Amino acid sequence: MKKYQHSKTGFTLIEMIMAMAASLILFLAVAILTSTGQRNWSKTYKTNNSELQVGTISATTALGAFGRKANKTDYRLYKLVNGKYQRAVPANEPEEVVIGDAVEFRYWDTELSADIMTTAKTATAYVLFYLQNGDLKTDYGPYPPGGVSAAGNRIIGNDVATVTLIRNVTAVEFSHTTQNMAGDGKGCVRMKLTATDPVTGNPKVILAATLMRNTWP
Repeated sequence: MKKYQHSKTGFTLIEMIMAMAASLILFLAVAILTSTGQRNWSKTYKTNNSELQVGTISATTALGAFGRKANKTDYRLYKLVNGKYQRAVPANEPEEVVIGDAVEFRYWDTELSADIMTTAKTATAYVLFYLQNGDLKTDYGPYPPGGVSAAGNRIIGNDVATVTLIRNVTAVEFSHTTQNMAGDGKGCVRMKLTATDPVTGNPKVILAATLMRNTWP
């Protein structure tokens, strides 16, 4: 008579334990990767959307945008002396780097038309960048009259709007290279701004520059 061997099917206890352990290790690895990715994403999001980062983008973007629209022969760099804005002029030579506390760009803020395409009317609006109480601000208004009066004061009125670009600023410098003793520049304005991160308390130096457009018309 033939004898038949019956093979046993299924898993042994040891095999089941090993399979569960392997599954647990895989689960833990996925969990760690997911957690790390979430932390990195959260850190990146907070960095890119922090108050300091948003302010940095606002300040540098505004400087570049208005600078490119401005007339390179009709803008002003100011120094703040005893609370008054005075035009920054070279001390010794016509061509030297001059540093100021504020800058005023004058630009077109209307559609091109025949009445403004003259050398006598070089701008229709202005923007003044300046530091006030730790905030870098801009004043927007019509030109003329512009942003600074003959007495050296900021012009304030119903036609002037003020916007804060970045807070917690400890220092700001605007500079350009002059081409004559009147203080006229060569069409490039630079900004060096130091701001403090309100979360970490660390200072950050922000550098930006803008080129003026050609003289119109």
